[in-house]
Amino acid sequence: MCPPAHFRVTYSINPWMDPGKPVDIPLALAQWEELRDRYRSLGHTVEELEPVPGLPDMVYAANGATVVDGRVLGARFAHRERAGEAAAHLSWYRSNGFTDVHEPEHINEGEGDFAVTDTWLLAGRGFRSSPLSHGEVQEFFGRPVIGLDLVDPRYYHLDTALCVLGGDEVMYYPPAFSKGSRAVLERLFPDAVVASGPDAEALGLNAVSDGRHVMLPQAAVGLLEPLRQRGYEPVPVDLTELLKGGGSVKCVTAELRPAA
Repeated sequence: MCPPAHFRVTYSINPWMDPGKPVDIPLALAQWEELRDRYRSLGHTVEELEPVPGLPDMVYAANGATVVDGRVLGARFAHRERAGEAAAHLSWYRSNGFTDVHEPEHINEGEGDFAVTDTWLLAGRGFRSSPLSHGEVQEFFGRPVIGLDLVDPRYYHLDTALCVLGGDEVMYYPPAFSKGSRAVLERLFPDAVVASGPDAEALGLNAVSDGRHVMLPQAAVGLLEPLRQRGYEPVPVDLTELLKGGGSVKCVTAELRPAA
């Protein structure tokens, strides 16, 4: 995770961002710290990445890389405003014991568009990540990749429209995907939790699950009972200031999946 010390909304690269709406930096930091501390209270280790002045979106740490089995595929950002983040993330990984680090050839924005289940690596495309990155990630991680087309610009990354709950169980918002991709999701995940429009619009799918606890935006109230019925414990959190940049719980959380 990366503290939002320099977080601002001074440009717009997704429909959530409005430079005319001021950001309350102390509140953003307090909300971020609450999430960080909640992870730690649940027994998780949280490593912190030093924020870099001039890179206001570094708080969205999930976009900086994808880590599977201790191997790191770096990011190559679609927009010049975020391009400088890639090197900062890779520097952190190299300085913190990760030895198998790959600089990508094709545009991808880390876990924004790559979601890892036990069986597949789900890969979004349509707004940010290049379809060419799907072959690159499959070759690097040696895991079968399932490409999914995003069609609603509000859900510009896969992690705004789908969340892996554990194993091969997911929750997602069907209208964010193309007709063919919806059919693929229905085939792969027939028992998925399907989100409503209001819950998706609250970025309720931009969530993080540890297999038991599901950290999600507190406004996504319609997801709470379905998650409980599946045996998960929802943990609502308030990240409304960071939502102004188009991200919530998952966007600010990069998962460091160790080698088996």
